Amino acid sequence: MTDFQMSLIGAGVAFVVLVYIYSKWQEYRARKSVDRAFSGGHDDVLMNARDDAESVRQEPQFDQDDLSEISDEDAGTGFNANPSQSTKTDFDATMYGKELSVDDLIDCVIPLEFEAPIRGEKLLKEISDLKYVGRKPVHFIGLTHEGKRDEIAHGSIYTALFAGVQMVSRSGPLNELEYSEFVSKLREIADRLNAHSDVPDMNRVMSNARELHQFVAEHDAQLSVNVLSNGAPWDITTLLGALEKQGFDVRPDGRLVMPDGDVGNLFTLSTNVSASETVTSKLTLLLDVPCVSPDLEGFGVMAKCARSLASRLGGTVVDDGNNPISDQALAEIADQVREFCNAMAVAEIPAGSRRAKRLFS
Repeated sequence: MTDFQMSLIGAGVAFVVLVYIYSKWQEYRARKSVDRAFSGGHDDVLMNARDDAESVRQEPQFDQDDLSEISDEDAGTGFNANPSQSTKTDFDATMYGKELSVDDLIDCVIPLEFEAPIRGEKLLKEISDLKYVGRKPVHFIGLTHEGKRDEIAHGSIYTALFAGVQMVSRSGPLNELEYSEFVSKLREIADRLNAHSDVPDMNRVMSNARELHQFVAEHDAQLSVNVLSNGAPWDITTLLGALEKQGFDVRPDGRLVMPDGDVGNLFTLSTNVSASETVTSKLTLLLDVPCVSPDLEGFGVMAKCARSLASRLGGTVVDDGNNPISDQALAEIADQVREFCNAMAVAEIPAGSRRAKRLFS
């Protein structure tokens, strides 16, 4: 082997060593940057954001492109909140002071009237297999001896059953095949229970479903805000542990979710990298607007969280094009979000309500 070949081999080995050392140095910097960001004496903005939302009303900084669904025209569009269902099922899901699982605003409701009262345990057994038709969920409530509509429970006695199939979800409106399957399976249940039903006309149901789907399509808005590193990328392992301590729940799919303090989610956070990668330079916070009540100040909390992360981690709050978000864009988006939530409330499908969460599932 010549001296020239030996020198080439030596240079190659040295290069590999340098690359390895540089990689380890980058990982070390990423880990230390996150450690410093979340260690000691910082005011915990993430945990206190909800408490401050009322005293310091902080509006969101979002990508203007992400608000394409929330135009002025959309904000003024209301859905007919009284679709023509059978008059026998014309009731509100909240008419007894609590939200029921069958709602005639968003469900096609079919009543089954019994020849004799039936116990709840028997009804639950008969309906247990009918949870979906296609991709649309099916729910049931009963009419008690006292004439009250309520969820079906063991030990109670019912004189009628109300079956509701959801007319719309994010996957689309109820179609003819799904409706036919729903009616067919209900007739089988009716035969076993010696009940008779009043089935709505399919064309009318499809028309109601299309109308409701238009509302969902016009109000399906998800707003994102990003935090971009100003320097070295952040170490994923250290970052996830720190974020979990700040109140985020880590889900099996890698998403981080900020709980709303009740049983729902306020917003999510993504690291924008696969599970095999060890560092990231960008975090994305995402708010599912129709599924979060405006009373929770989800917009302000998410923006405040993004600013806190940017301050702690040495980053910048940016839009999806990596452009810093201006105060002017902030003001415009704040106005649109308020109009958006007002339009949903006028349509009797308030953002964050059970109705909204079902429709935008």
